[in-house]
Amino acid sequence: MQNRDKFTTSRGVMTATLGSAVGLGNIWKFPYFTGKNGGAAFIIIYLICVVLAGLPVMISEFVIGRRANSNPVGAFKKLAPGTAWHAIGYSGIAASFLIMLFYTGVAGWVYSYIFRAISGNFINASPEITREVFGKLITSSYEPIIWQIIVLVVVSSIIIAGVQKGIERMTKALMPLLFVLLLLCDIRALTLPGALNGVEFLFKPDFTKLTREVVIIALGLAFFKLSVGMGTMVTYGSYFDKTQNLPGTAVKVALSDILVSMMAGLAIFPAVFAFGFEPDAGPGLLFITIPMVFSKMPLGNILLAIFFLLTAIAATTAMMSLLEVPVAYLVEEKGCPRTKATLMSAATIALLGSTASLSADTGSLLGGIKIFGKTFFDLYDYISSNILMPMGGLFTVIFIVWVLGKTNLERELSNNGRLNNESVVNLFYIIVKYISPLLIILIFLDSIGILKF
Repeated sequence: MQNRDKFTTSRGVMTATLGSAVGLGNIWKFPYFTGKNGGAAFIIIYLICVVLAGLPVMISEFVIGRRANSNPVGAFKKLAPGTAWHAIGYSGIAASFLIMLFYTGVAGWVYSYIFRAISGNFINASPEITREVFGKLITSSYEPIIWQIIVLVVVSSIIIAGVQKGIERMTKALMPLLFVLLLLCDIRALTLPGALNGVEFLFKPDFTKLTREVVIIALGLAFFKLSVGMGTMVTYGSYFDKTQNLPGTAVKVALSDILVSMMAGLAIFPAVFAFGFEPDAGPGLLFITIPMVFSKMPLGNILLAIFFLLTAIAATTAMMSLLEVPVAYLVEEKGCPRTKATLMSAATIALLGSTASLSADTGSLLGGIKIFGKTFFDLYDYISSNILMPMGGLFTVIFIVWVLGKTNLERELSNNGRLNNESVVNLFYIIVKYISPLLIILIFLDSIGILKF
């Protein structure tokens, strides 16, 4: 473990961790929920939920990873030897693996749309054309698989290169590029006639929309959007050095993550409203509405290609962290060479992930096969997002408080006293001990349908 690969700079830590947190949900899901549920009022509730639920789990995972200097399974084995706590690590690996099964398929759609935009498929596009293009893509018996494999080749190549030369180097290059491309799209969208309606949709505070249901939505987003409960932050935390300010890093990541979401919203919704389209959420917005919107602009195909390029960057950096979780486990616990571990993981994801890609729509080849009433695509999503992630987050904060203990926690968060952050540490301990577990239980009960507002 003395020669174990590490992130070399604070900037590398920041870009890699932010790359894990930023994903496809930043591009369409969070901006849409913000506009629909009160604009700036929703953002205030979301930030409170981040402080009480998302950040405590992220910091806890950083602590576990860095203190143990190991993968999720190895970390819990080191910190609680001879116990069953390492099951949390296996849960994280399972969650990241299941997410990759369907996430790589959706990322493949995004990759394909870059080339479709460049090829001029959406010039003067109508709703019928964009629906037809998307429908043919997701119901094809071979094209989704091809793009899924391309995605896995790209991500695997980065992971094989290692933590420093792969993950750190690529996120250092890709995350600034993501911001630049977002800024270009923002500038164009905000200069359209009628763009102000989209800005109001996003930012105009409407406290009358803040119901109990909206608070639960904000709470769930605060937890799921920061990539916690799936082993990624434990794994990345194990690559931090002992001088890294863990609470400070987590706060910077959370704030940067919401900045990306808002910039994405400013690239989408002013244009959507300017051309009179509906701001629907989900794949329909990303793959049907947005191509129509950009087709109405001068140089729209170029802007559309840029938009899907930045979306592909967000998806790729997120997948890097997801794939690194099983790879780190295979390397450190099973003794596999990094290249072999990556290829084995990618091949398994490609094989099982094909069932998700071929079941994304009722018209897909495997769309008619249901397990517990769900397609393969929906089943992988449900198990990972609704069960494994909340359970992993819950047991992580319990572990931090009741097994690792306050003294060890204080040492890690203060870097053995080198940081003057005693008040921050004390506040964190109160939140992670009394508040976060209750909120995560609430998220879990809501996600599995037991508690509904």
